[in-house]
Amino acid sequence: MRQLAETEDPAAVQAEIAFWLIGPARQHGTPEGIVGGLAERLVDAGIPLRRVRIGQSVANPLISAWGVIWTSGGGAERYTVPRGMLATDSYRGSPFEHVVVTRTSFHHSLEQLVEGRDHPVLFELAAGSTDYLALPIEYGDESVQVGAFTTDRPGGFSEREVALIEALAPAIAAALEPAAMRHSMASLLEVYLGAGPADRIGKGAFRRGQTTEIEAAVLVTDLRDFTGLSERLPPGDLLESLGSYFEVVVDAVRSEGGDVLKFVGDGVLSVFSAEEHGREEACMRAARSITQAFGQPAVSNRPFVAAMHVGPVVYGNIGSLDRLDFTVVGPTVNYLSRLESAAKLLDKKAVCSKEVASILPASMVRDLGRHTLKGFAGPQAVFELKAVER
Repeated sequence: MRQLAETEDPAAVQAEIAFWLIGPARQHGTPEGIVGGLAERLVDAGIPLRRVRIGQSVANPLISAWGVIWTSGGGAERYTVPRGMLATDSYRGSPFEHVVVTRTSFHHSLEQLVEGRDHPVLFELAAGSTDYLALPIEYGDESVQVGAFTTDRPGGFSEREVALIEALAPAIAAALEPAAMRHSMASLLEVYLGAGPADRIGKGAFRRGQTTEIEAAVLVTDLRDFTGLSERLPPGDLLESLGSYFEVVVDAVRSEGGDVLKFVGDGVLSVFSAEEHGREEACMRAARSITQAFGQPAVSNRPFVAAMHVGPVVYGNIGSLDRLDFTVVGPTVNYLSRLESAAKLLDKKAVCSKEVASILPASMVRDLGRHTLKGFAGPQAVFELKAVER
């Protein structure tokens, strides 16, 4: 099987690949394109790679890392590492941990591994591979990412090949750091703002007053007796209980394509845009998210109410000159907050407005009559959302 030819100048190969990395790849490449292009160029140079994996640590409360895996014949694809994985045996003592902690390479044959001496991850890699090389990829913020390369050639990598790959580390870092920064920024914005607002802000919608009016189904949930709960529970237990409830609601909203815009105390404000598929679809997605949330065992001892309305909302950046919030405001949102109060007064798990009731199937709603809503003239029609009953 071909090796990096003795007649080839490794320095010339390195210079050619490095030029591509710090030029076209850095300027225009996606993470998948950069890792895939690097692997293909190394293969063209005579290094029979089986797999390349480059991981990226990220400041994100939901995941601990992400990265790209390229496989021979399979191409490149992105992956994520869940938060908490770094505390497991899969990471502790692994080649990745060695590289991050020592900032040095880890090169190990996979052909004669020894139980009890070699890390379990090496045994996993040995299925189809003969040699493993992991190297530090250092960014400008002094963080260390890890690039891992395996081959299936008997005898593994040659010394010349290891030296070539290691010499490319600075150029790999130069190519990937801008792409990683863009990805991490978008990921973090999405955690705090939701997918829709994050996308808008990432594209430049970050000035005060930069808003738009959209049609949307808006949803608010609120814990019952949160004041009493906060008086009965220690702060740590209260936050854990609140977090469990938030997690259920957020997962349900996201599963139906909604955006969670704001946490206000124990309240969650979400929006389901009607711009693409219309009011009916937006209301159905919001109703399904309520049904899903109420159906989770994790909230059985944390009763909460939900209210839904649909209509035009002002969507965008609102705030002072130096402190902005991306949210929705307007009469539709004001009405929604009054509906949420009505749900508690009427002792109903979920209610909606007449506008929503006129859109949803009759079997999903029940007329609760007309009730006074603070700030609105005359009694208002309130409907129960029967779809959330268990």
